[in-house]
Parts: sequence; structure tokens; C-alpha cells
Amino acid sequence: MDAFQPNPWLVNFILLKEFFYLPVVAILALLRSGVAQGPSRQAGMLALVLAVLGSAAQLGPAVFGFGGGAVMQAGIRAGDLANGMALPLAASLPLALSAVLRGVRWRWIDLVHLTLLAALLGLWTLTW
Repeated sequence: MDAFQPNPWLVNFILLKEFFYLPVVAILALLRSGVAQGPSRQAGMLALVLAVLGSAAQLGPAVFGFGGGAVMQAGIRAGDLANGMALPLAASLPLALSAVLRGVRWRWIDLVHLTLLAALLGLWTLTW
């Protein structure tokens, strides 16, 4: 690798964190909220809201050309917290919690989420 080639681990981490992670968590949370019952459904709905808001904060300014406004600036700052890991981890926490609460169904959602989270955290540690 020469000086002008980026680290492939870093490129994969950025692609996963910025473009794929939150939309996939939103889809998983939508499925969990649709099939679960009780507290597990509520945690899934919270994960869905956080994933959609996180996606809007990360992708909104670039997709829609927004740069001004207090709400958009707050979203951009939220996306930068903890080097950009705050939004993905905040959306993952309720989804992970829904796996252990009463009323959970479709355990494969937890397996997909755990695999996705392990990939994100693994790539994050490889980029240090």
C-alpha cells in the first residue's frame, strides 16, 4: 500500500457506518416491532425511531443539500459524537435490549443484528 491508497479496513468501516448500518438496523427494528409483543415491541419501536432519526442526521444534509437551520446543525453535531459511533450504537442498544425482553419472536433478527454489530465494532477497532 502506498501513501495515496486508503486503508481498506477504513474504507469498509466508513461505508458500513455511514451508509448501511442504520438503514439495516431500521429494517430489523421494523420487523421486530411488527412481530414482537409487549416490552420487546416497544424497544423495537424505539430502535426504529432512533435508526430513522440517525439516518436522517447522517444522510439528510448530503442527500437533500441541507446545511443550515438549527435542527439540521444539531443533527450534524449528533452524527459527529464519539467519532460518528454515537448514533449507530444508540440505535442498536434498544434493538439488543429487545432480544432479552418479554414477547420476543423471530430470533434470527437478533443473529443478524449481532453479526452486523460485530462487524461494525470489529472494523472500528481495526481502524485505530
